[in-house]
Amino acid sequence: MQITEQKDYFQFLESKKKRIIESGFDIEESELNPMLFDFQKFTVKRALKAGKYAIFANTGQGKTPMQLEIAHQVFLKTQKPVLILAPLAVTGQTIEQGVKFGIKVDWFTKDQPISIANYDQLENIDTEKYGCICLDESSILKNEQGKFRNLLIDTFKHTPYKFCFSATPSPNDPMELGNHSQFLDAMTYNEMLSMFFVNDMQQTQKWRLKGHAIEKFYEFVSTWAIMYSHPKDIGFKTVGFDLPELEIKEVQVSTPLPEGVMFPGIAVNATDYNSSLRETESQRIEKTIEIIQSIPRTEPIIIWTKQNEEAKNIFKQLSELGFNCRNVQGSDSNEKKEKDLLGFAHNEFQILITKQSISPLQSSYENNRRIRLSERSQ
Repeated sequence: MQITEQKDYFQFLESKKKRIIESGFDIEESELNPMLFDFQKFTVKRALKAGKYAIFANTGQGKTPMQLEIAHQVFLKTQKPVLILAPLAVTGQTIEQGVKFGIKVDWFTKDQPISIANYDQLENIDTEKYGCICLDESSILKNEQGKFRNLLIDTFKHTPYKFCFSATPSPNDPMELGNHSQFLDAMTYNEMLSMFFVNDMQQTQKWRLKGHAIEKFYEFVSTWAIMYSHPKDIGFKTVGFDLPELEIKEVQVSTPLPEGVMFPGIAVNATDYNSSLRETESQRIEKTIEIIQSIPRTEPIIIWTKQNEEAKNIFKQLSELGFNCRNVQGSDSNEKKEKDLLGFAHNEFQILITKQSISPLQSSYENNRRIRLSERSQ
């Protein structure tokens, strides 16, 4: 009995060991897709050499083409299938980009060299057969205690090739960088905090970089990630990558006070907040329609709402006014969501009504006009 318990304990200790899997390879620039820009080829070569790497490139820098080329080259090198995980709004666009760049991408249900799936499907996938994982919109790792953060790290802890793709993370958010570091096997989240950060309990209540560790910390990050907002940030002077300035116009809707009330109620909890939204719904929708009517019918519009009922009501009113629009809700099937999101990207209709949790700001929508129903009332 004692021997059995000792054996089980040794097995437990063995399971806790961190296995270092060697990965990464050099590749000649001439072997890469000629459709890539020079700075993209530079990034792809650097990622492939590392084997486990994060590409934090701002919107419009071509993360999807780089992701596709990395997946393609890893498959050619290893002859093991590659899995791409992405939000629902991105999967269809990634498949289309693959066609453009001559790289076939298909759903995970089909046996293909490069497969793609929504994050929600992760528990239904046989991940053991994949030799490489690519996380599109890898900011899903941001939440330290998040469901997908823990599931992703555990599921792919022995995968030889790992790559993350996201817009540049906040330099003041160690949580996001720490979780990426742990996923890519560079250093665990807690190890990174203890080595480079101090918890400022008395003032900001947040983790901040130790004064003497600032330079060392970014040297450490540069070993497993690259960050840039423009090709010129990494020494390339590519023309045509300057995004237009984002113009933000805040519109507040004033609503009358209830009879006998001197000051408006303050939403102190979710119940009060949602009640306030319902009370001001008609005024906010009326203002939104007024703004939409001032925009040319040729310009795409996204309307982000907070509640399903206000989304249904604004869809009904816009449809009655002759606007071509779609309402995408969480209860819709994945097939409908994908069809409508892709349809909007292809300009098949003018107005997309949805929630930000369903369709976050993607590069495909960056130059669209955005209207968000104001949550404020006076």
